Amino acid sequence: MTGNARARSRAMAWVALAAITATAAMSSTASATDANITWSGLRAPLATPWTSKVSPDNALPDYPRPQLARPSLAHPRWMNLNGLWQYEATHGAAKPAFGKSLAGRILVPFPVESVLSGVQKHADDMLYRRQVEIPADYTADGGRVRLNFGAVNYEATVYVNGTKVAHHTDGYTAFGADITDALRKEGPQEIVVAVHAPVDGADVPVGKQRLKPEGIFYTAASGIWQTVWLEPVPATSLAALTLVPTPTLDGFTVEPGIDGDAQGATLTVTAYAAGKAVGHASGPAGKPLDLEVAHPRTWSPDDPFLYTVRAELRRGKTVDRVESYAGLRTIAVKKVDGRNRIVLNGKPTFLLATLDQGYWPDGIYTAPTDAALKFDIQKTKDLGFNTIRKHIKVEPARWYYWTDRLGLMVWQDAPALPNGRNDKLGEAARSNFRAEVAAMVQQLRGVPSIIGWIPFNEGWGQWSLQAARDVAAQVKRLDPSRLVDERSGYNCCDTKGDPGGGDIIDVHDYQGPGTPEPDATRAAIDGEHGGLTLGIAGHVWPGTPINPYGAVKDRAALDDGYVANTAVLRDKGVPRGLSGSVYTQITDVEGEHNGLFTYDRKVEKVDEQRVRAINRAVIEAGSAH
Repeated sequence: MTGNARARSRAMAWVALAAITATAAMSSTASATDANITWSGLRAPLATPWTSKVSPDNALPDYPRPQLARPSLAHPRWMNLNGLWQYEATHGAAKPAFGKSLAGRILVPFPVESVLSGVQKHADDMLYRRQVEIPADYTADGGRVRLNFGAVNYEATVYVNGTKVAHHTDGYTAFGADITDALRKEGPQEIVVAVHAPVDGADVPVGKQRLKPEGIFYTAASGIWQTVWLEPVPATSLAALTLVPTPTLDGFTVEPGIDGDAQGATLTVTAYAAGKAVGHASGPAGKPLDLEVAHPRTWSPDDPFLYTVRAELRRGKTVDRVESYAGLRTIAVKKVDGRNRIVLNGKPTFLLATLDQGYWPDGIYTAPTDAALKFDIQKTKDLGFNTIRKHIKVEPARWYYWTDRLGLMVWQDAPALPNGRNDKLGEAARSNFRAEVAAMVQQLRGVPSIIGWIPFNEGWGQWSLQAARDVAAQVKRLDPSRLVDERSGYNCCDTKGDPGGGDIIDVHDYQGPGTPEPDATRAAIDGEHGGLTLGIAGHVWPGTPINPYGAVKDRAALDDGYVANTAVLRDKGVPRGLSGSVYTQITDVEGEHNGLFTYDRKVEKVDEQRVRAINRAVIEAGSAH
């Protein structure tokens, strides 16, 4: 966005902001310095250190797609559409009235239920509207304009100047559209997004969202909840650039995705280490390339080295240049001293993880800032863990950027269908779930830190034991380079039983930990344990019943309990061949107070040095030959 366009956009945003917040500001009895008061005048039920830093002027300004930046991550060419949009809840799927203002305002990309959105109320159906001026050079020389959405929950229909340009169902994956042919020759362009956001009673993947949150289920996160942006692209351009490490760890298979006519186009890819070219490959744009690198350096939590990758797509006089990154690592199950164990880059490695739900008291599904998004990952690393289980949610691309950069392996869950409805799931719901799992895998296949996929958790939405086997096999076909844990917690809770497939045996044991043994074909982990509960006064989410399991009396007891619980992994689990574990959890979430941090991230409830010491001892013991 040009300086003038940005200035106009900010001026318009603040005019709109003043109109909708004046009443709230006048009626509020809080002081202007109250950190719980958000940009709209609404009071946050529980503020984080970043809540007060969010405004219409700076809503997630960071470039959202680090693995496909055009022309480079340091200097991307794009227009951020985060900020104030017009908004209106509707009764049913109302057809947009184009050219007309909507009654309310919302701060994109925060879910409508969040305080940072300025709405703080759920709607099953809603409309978003924004007008934007597109620089003339975006369409110069036959250039095209793409409108991109990180994620919209759940069903989105997108219109530009009254023309439908996209329809997308799936609340967790990115989508976009070439909007060039819908643009007016001059003046502001009208973007309207109609959203349908079913939560309770709908057989679509909702993860832990509920309209009446309690216990282990939390507030819904509907509507646009990840960054929206525009970018100029050539007529033939790169839509994706997936780099998969070779099994021999000497390079990558490069799999391009192309928008536009790829006939006669060529793709050139170069890998860099410390600014020096170390690998080069070129060939027809529609086929994978073999990119060999000199003096290969692997990625691991102890050394999260990433190659910078630059690609050039040429078709005639049309050139598209993008920048990405890639990590060189393998993950597998193999026999070590007669037992199946998980090996990273061919070496036995104990995967010591926290459960990470990705919820925020101010933004719900959306972290208030990029620094906040990084915080949970950095603290997980500081506490001595080497892995995160991303629980029943897909994160924005920048979350994975930070796990890649900081060096945390990731178990990636699929967002779950609603629990307790397995016998009611028809073929349409089953087919849709399989499609959304496939879309998640395809979108995230190039992320170095992801080492395994978990399609089902505790049988939620798992309509049969055969379903787990089938979906796991589907995932393995799509991505044979990673582990598949077909069912985390086979001993609990819906559709009980071990499906018997995949790469991993996975039990849940609270407080535990469980110490399952590997079998003839699979390694073993405890997919959830711990859950020691301690609420900290002044840092508790209001209004949701507290889940009391695992209660301890004070912080000293929490420290002692964590150390004793984790020591079992070292003393009993490792000798039995255990390859990993997942402690519940890194932060409190609403009615659950079993985090190592409070929900607002203001209090670290444990002694970091004690936790780190026992964690590193477990990893060391479990990674020995």
